[in-house]
Amino acid sequence: MTPTQPVRQTRSSKFKLPSWPWRVTWIYLTVMLFLPIIALALRASQLSATEIWSIATSPIALSAYNVTFVTATLAAGMNGVAGMIIAWVLVRYDFPLKRFLDAILDLPFALPTAVAGLTIATVYSETGWIGSLFAPFGVRIAFTRLGVFVAMLFISLPFVVRTVQPVLQETEVDVEEAAWSLGASQFQTFWRVVLPPLLPAVLTGVALGFARAVGEYGSIVIVASNIPFRDLIAPVLVFQRLEQYDYAGATVIGSVMLLVSLLMLLAINLLQAWGRRYGS
Repeated sequence: MTPTQPVRQTRSSKFKLPSWPWRVTWIYLTVMLFLPIIALALRASQLSATEIWSIATSPIALSAYNVTFVTATLAAGMNGVAGMIIAWVLVRYDFPLKRFLDAILDLPFALPTAVAGLTIATVYSETGWIGSLFAPFGVRIAFTRLGVFVAMLFISLPFVVRTVQPVLQETEVDVEEAAWSLGASQFQTFWRVVLPPLLPAVLTGVALGFARAVGEYGSIVIVASNIPFRDLIAPVLVFQRLEQYDYAGATVIGSVMLLVSLLMLLAINLLQAWGRRYGS
């Protein structure tokens, strides 16, 4: 029996109870993330497939998806470029009021979304500081889809800056100087030396900004006219359905938003993995 005792001890040691951090993690994720998603899916599954398809593909819903996801993608992509440039300036340059600019970039995090929408609608209206410059050319910004785009830009900008900044701070300037000494141009240095290690961080910021823009409601409901087939976004459409006591329609549209968002975030995560391999 003696030779078998170590084997039994080894086998029993493999089946230890999970640690408390592991338990807390899964309990918290279950309550705060998994259960709401399951509840949404179960509520939508109470309808027949024909009813779900009819609600999900109605003309007004398709238009809302278009405004929401296409505009959010464009805003996140533009902030991916602008945020990387802003992060570069904050890390590599010294100038007056640098700390003030660095702090004010977090304003979209702290500012209530309703206040942000009111501010954007005021500044970009036909009589506002910026909107009045475009009004003579027949370009309206506030209360149009362009206003939705501006609001999404505003709320998603800090994500890219804050994810790229730490990576830039850890990047050695000597590597760039070595590339210049070997005859590389500024563009070649950026494309082959600077961008590869930054790419995963940029994609992470873009993914976070996209998710934030897709779920935005408070600022957009103020800066947009909320007219179907023009600038109505899916979150506002869900709220309108709830106001009409159309819980089935609101659930189906919310489920479609959830599915599309998961697919797009999965695609961005795959791009991040590719960026890490490319950067290494």
